[in-house]
Amino acid sequence: MLDSAVLVISAVEGVQAQTRVLMRALQRLNIPTLIFVNKIDRMGARHESLLTEIAERLTPAAVPLGGDPTDLLSNLDESVLAAYVDGSLTADHLRASLVAQTKQARVHPVFLGSAITGAGVPELIAALPSFLPSSAGESEGPGSGLVFKVERGERGEKIAYVRMFSGTLRIRDRVRFGSQEGKITAITVFDRGPASPSSAVSAGQIAKLWGLNDIRIGDQIGEQHARSEHHFSPPTLETVVVPGNQASRGAMYLALTQLAEQDPLINLRQDGVISLYGEVQKEVIQATLLNEYGIAVSFEETTTICIERPAGVGAAVEIIDEGENRYLATVGLRVEPGTGVTFRLEVELGSMPSAFFNAVEESVHKTLRHGLHGWEVTDITVTMTHSGYWARQSHAHGTFDKSMSSTAGDFRNLTALVLTNALKQAGTVVHEPMHRYQLEIPGDTLSTVQPVLVRLRAFPLSSTPENSSYLLEGDIPAARVHELERLLPSLTRGEGVLESTFHRWSPLVSG
Repeated sequence: MLDSAVLVISAVEGVQAQTRVLMRALQRLNIPTLIFVNKIDRMGARHESLLTEIAERLTPAAVPLGGDPTDLLSNLDESVLAAYVDGSLTADHLRASLVAQTKQARVHPVFLGSAITGAGVPELIAALPSFLPSSAGESEGPGSGLVFKVERGERGEKIAYVRMFSGTLRIRDRVRFGSQEGKITAITVFDRGPASPSSAVSAGQIAKLWGLNDIRIGDQIGEQHARSEHHFSPPTLETVVVPGNQASRGAMYLALTQLAEQDPLINLRQDGVISLYGEVQKEVIQATLLNEYGIAVSFEETTTICIERPAGVGAAVEIIDEGENRYLATVGLRVEPGTGVTFRLEVELGSMPSAFFNAVEESVHKTLRHGLHGWEVTDITVTMTHSGYWARQSHAHGTFDKSMSSTAGDFRNLTALVLTNALKQAGTVVHEPMHRYQLEIPGDTLSTVQPVLVRLRAFPLSSTPENSSYLLEGDIPAARVHELERLLPSLTRGEGVLESTFHRWSPLVSG
């Protein structure tokens, strides 16, 4: 949703570890960013040394407003270089180039001020419209928006917050979102403050929509738009939420269901298991349940989410009315390595009713959620090799007789059995999630940090010296990330910066 950002740095504390993490994220997403140095009125506030620190530890593309950006801009803008060489460079030319490069997230102007006294704030606010890109959107295009927040109203109804990228949506419009469709019953639009009732919302605006009961965060409303694409790495941890008392279990589950609607990073299962991206997420969920719902909870120990992949090819078949098959169905399945989960047919599509094929496919996906070792099975192709059924029958002048006729339930139950036998023949290998990490540490702590990385199986793939620090990159088991986060401050005097994200699945190494 972010068009641009203002990154705040303390003139006293300087560039903190979290500041660097935020800046790297903004740079990775190519977000135009201004830097505001706050607390210049405080005792111990720095200026020149802080600007040097910003250039060395945050970004060399920082430009103090009012300073001389010629050298930096001449490396980015050929017109500036040419004008400098022939002596025609003007202040207006420099400012125009600075604005253009800032909008492309290649340069970051630095403003100085104090939020508590207001010093420098008017200059920052005045710069926003010119230095940062417009969010007007495409007014003439088809209606297109993205839901970035969902909340419940006083009557329990869903309210969707939407950012419009193009076109217009109006009250009573029927719109598609995800695989659903609904009619907008009310709209309020944000305009320089609180949201006000409106009959429509247009490109560049943010609004609240009523009437879309099945809407979820991340849903695209209307036409597809390039800006609405979003990607989340899969969660690699999970835990069980435990209510403070058993009487609140139902209320806890209802509250977690609503939180999952509001947060795409929460994946809730019926048994109270939730997926996690990190330990901090547990603290947020715990505080939210207590403060907003009045429900006290604790958590069982966090465990790593693994997957299973087929080790080879396996096949199994059960024939109707033969052997120990107690279901009125014939199902044969072959499993083999693949990409994702693919179900396909080697039997004629017309060999039995489509409802039976649908039942087989549904049962395949359901059965694969729990493989031979209890984890979800993926990267597999399941092929139906045999099929057969007994047509709907009844006794003379009688009603439908289940004992003589196949049902979808027969195929669901038998498919689970056959697929499990095919998996046993193929075998499965458990894979653990591996994160790719970037770790920046002071140079004099390298010899202290490296043995710890080895113990955590976080073997560096590269080690690059940068000024007085080292940048280490490599893979680490997701299960060890939290321990590395916990140890890092003491190993690096609080100066270490760690970033990690899911990278790949690796065969599980025991121990």
